Amino acid sequence: MVKQCTAWMVMLLGWTTLQAGEDEYYQLTPYPLPSGLKMEASGLAVLPDGRLAVAIRKGEVWILENPTEKSKDPKDYKWKRFASGLHEPLGLAWHDGALYTTQRSEVTRLEDSDGDGVADGYLTAAKGWAVSGNYHEYAYGPVFDPKGNMWVTLNINIGSGQKISGFKGGEKYHWRGWSMMQKPGGKLKPISAGMRSPFGIGTNAAGDVFATDQQGNWWAAGPLIHLRKGAFHGHQDSLRDADRPESPLKGLAVKPPKGITTAQAMKQVKGYVPPAVWFPYNKIGNSTTGIRCDRTGGKFGPFEDQLFIGEFTMSFISRVFLEKVKGEYQGACFHFRKGMQSAVLQMEYLQDGSMVIGESNRGWNSLGTRSYGLERLMWTGKVPFEIKKMEAQADGFVLTFTKPVDAKSAADVKSYAMTSYTYPYQQAYGGDELDTQAVKIISAAVSKDGMSVMLKCANLREGYVHELHTQGVRASEGGVPLQHPEAFYTLNAIPD
Repeated sequence: MVKQCTAWMVMLLGWTTLQAGEDEYYQLTPYPLPSGLKMEASGLAVLPDGRLAVAIRKGEVWILENPTEKSKDPKDYKWKRFASGLHEPLGLAWHDGALYTTQRSEVTRLEDSDGDGVADGYLTAAKGWAVSGNYHEYAYGPVFDPKGNMWVTLNINIGSGQKISGFKGGEKYHWRGWSMMQKPGGKLKPISAGMRSPFGIGTNAAGDVFATDQQGNWWAAGPLIHLRKGAFHGHQDSLRDADRPESPLKGLAVKPPKGITTAQAMKQVKGYVPPAVWFPYNKIGNSTTGIRCDRTGGKFGPFEDQLFIGEFTMSFISRVFLEKVKGEYQGACFHFRKGMQSAVLQMEYLQDGSMVIGESNRGWNSLGTRSYGLERLMWTGKVPFEIKKMEAQADGFVLTFTKPVDAKSAADVKSYAMTSYTYPYQQAYGGDELDTQAVKIISAAVSKDGMSVMLKCANLREGYVHELHTQGVRASEGGVPLQHPEAFYTLNAIPD
């Protein structure tokens, strides 16, 4: 624990310098909030006319009429309460002419039939899980995929749930730690299991659905998970429902071997599908949250179609590049923008391409100057020098940059350092990096246009995170270093 805390403090000192450089490319501006309104922003949705809907954790939805306003005076922002009386809504989406939010016990469609700007219809859009009163029984979403299917994710509880004194719904108490999906006109059904606290839920550019989860039991670090039918993501407690008639995971409720790593679990644990991306603990987050894909058409910078991921404890946003190898997603995560005023919960893009960030630390610890808030992140039009993509090859990785590299520095293998490691697969809370080895970089071949480098490596390992540092690489223009020189690639499969 002391070692982890020391590493975190050292990293925070470095982040202060990085944040100053980040401002040149992505400017962060807090919204001035109405007096007395605790904007614990737990859900964000942009309406077709450009207005911003904000769900707040304590049970309300507000509409901001002019979210692109730049005034510092709260009186210049036009807020109106749209809905109230909700039970801890953790997500918000606009679909089929209405707002949808997930409360603790259901997904609710909020309608404004008379057009007065206030919801007059609170309709149950989906249900099918019980609530025992356990504090940890959060429900998240919804998210709609391109086919109109509605997805939600459910927390595992802490404790016995249905055995809580006085709880009468034990016979209906199911699907904790599962993703659920409802087709248009259908009923909510279980899809995948094995999650702990899957706060983030969103789609990538292809329309596939992903979730983030929290470090804890069965999770040594935060993961990004691809949700699809029949997948088991790793948290064993959810398997108590695996053999129910509706379950697509029958036969998986078997105790796993003890003392194994996640790399070994890929071969030894029946049905186990590893995360598409690991976020190494303390190095690139402690507690991953919201997911948002950049579909702005370049209005938000050079990272179109990539995922942006919120971070609770360290109050920042990271970036993820995904690719499919042998039919499964995997990829790399990168630092992106730090310095938010509170824990990041949700992100959404306004019509001008700027990003709105919803924040609340819910009383837990997070970096920043406030316990809740709403901020706007705008690209300045300047392109930062970054690793844009890190793609796996049979014998190494291809790095693609946002600007041409200096050929001499980028061709020097001494400009790079790489290690690989895996994690314990265990019921105990968290876990250290295991079986760490240096990865030998044999050569670095720079492309003619200077936009990419092929790193040939000697000892890649499947099921391991490959952590890359590129401190020696410089841009061809001005000789500046990379804005964020680290990349963390989760190599579940080595390409043929």
